[in-house]
Amino acid sequence: MPHFEPVVFAIVIAVLVVALSALARRLPVPTPILQLVAGFGASLIPGFTVPALDPNLVFFVFLPPILWSAAMFTSVREFKRNLDKIGTLAVGLVVVTTAVVAVVAHMLFPGIPWPVAAALGAIVSPPDAVAATAIVSRLRVPRRVITVLEGESLVNDASALVIYRTAVAAAVTGVFSWGESIVRFFIDAGVGTLVGLLVAWLIVRALRRTKDPLAEALLTLAGPYVAWSAADSLHVSAVLACVAGGVYLQQGLSTAVGPASRLQSRTVWELVVFLLNALIFLLLGAQFGSLMGLVPRGSLGVVFADGVIITFVAIVVRLLWVPFITLLPRITANGRRRTPKPRWKSLLLVSWTSMRGVVSLATALALPFYLADGTPFPYRTQLLLITMCVIVLTLLLQGLSLTPLVRALHFEPEDTHHVEETLARREATRRGAEALEDLSHEPWVDQRDVAALRAELRERLRANDQEGGHYEGRRRLRLAMIDAERKMLIRLRDEDAISDEVLRELEQELDLESIRAGGGA
Repeated sequence: MPHFEPVVFAIVIAVLVVALSALARRLPVPTPILQLVAGFGASLIPGFTVPALDPNLVFFVFLPPILWSAAMFTSVREFKRNLDKIGTLAVGLVVVTTAVVAVVAHMLFPGIPWPVAAALGAIVSPPDAVAATAIVSRLRVPRRVITVLEGESLVNDASALVIYRTAVAAAVTGVFSWGESIVRFFIDAGVGTLVGLLVAWLIVRALRRTKDPLAEALLTLAGPYVAWSAADSLHVSAVLACVAGGVYLQQGLSTAVGPASRLQSRTVWELVVFLLNALIFLLLGAQFGSLMGLVPRGSLGVVFADGVIITFVAIVVRLLWVPFITLLPRITANGRRRTPKPRWKSLLLVSWTSMRGVVSLATALALPFYLADGTPFPYRTQLLLITMCVIVLTLLLQGLSLTPLVRALHFEPEDTHHVEETLARREATRRGAEALEDLSHEPWVDQRDVAALRAELRERLRANDQEGGHYEGRRRLRLAMIDAERKMLIRLRDEDAISDEVLRELEQELDLESIRAGGGA
């Protein structure tokens, strides 16, 4: 008889993900929080076995596409403009947080070796790319804040993993070298970036020779795994390989593939990342429930208290570091040069947004069981539970408070995106008009088509020049017309006047027009 357990399990997970996503739209709670709670609740069901989470599975299956996707949808221009701020968070704050947490851990656990304490600091120091993107991007916050937070979460894993590996190696072997660690960091970062760029360059070259949208979507999905595997085999930064590859692919995708492929690839990527994000937070909650059983009940409260202290330290270090490192140029300038005055609302939001996630859990699970002399790795179980405490507390405390915090800060609406979009539409339409005039004298051109396209271009230029309520009114009218046209197509299909194939083709045209009019939802 066939064994359907994995299929049933997959169906249950899919239903749970859909239900939680629908519920999150009706509650003032971010979807990752609900998924985390659901995973924890599932782990408490009698008879339910939580699958062991292999850190290699997390690093290879979940992390590469999430990092690649985040890099693909990151604005390179904004990333460059905020590179100094991203660097101070992704490298400077990671180092400072690691050091402070190591000192506090050494005070909490008498006799803990310094390398083990430093490993804990490296584990909990980087905010997570998944959590930052999943929660912050849903809120109406300044685009610059989102760029800084996403840029930090893309790069900080690389610096944290270098510190983590150095600390673990020192704990296992008892050998440590500052010079070797610093050189290793730059080698890992540089070579890893080159690997990612090379993989993305090869993908772009392959895309230019492939004419099938499905094959092209598959190529973009394979990219992060190829980049990660290649960098990991060379023992360099696989994180930066995925980030660099995603950024490069984003720049070349517009000319490498056609419109159908771009639309299809974006849809495929959104679905894959949606599923991976949901699975990650469900697994985080389930793992927290299973890890609680590893510690004797008598000492569970002490470990949780230590976890609360480490969480508090990590949050406070960030709250102090962000304003300090931002205001430092103004203090050191001493009147000799003027630096832009930072906005306190943005500083507060960046300081408070530091949810930990899957990278912290994977690195904690990857801690070795034994040292080089065969003795058990010191405090391994406690470090695992403390890491889970930091993850859960930051997700709950900061994730739940972000929405009311953003509302209380009352950020001013940004018009930069709208202005740039209007400019781009106007210039693209004018260039299209020039191309139409250049081709209008060709012998194969029907002048009736030219006249119709000229009228359409004039209408588009008028729409681009309109602002405010007039533009909004026209948009709503167009969406209502599209909805009426779609209903008529469905009616014709139901009356057997047209086939399903005709319906799909015309409905796709209406869907694209609806998206252009701002009615994609």
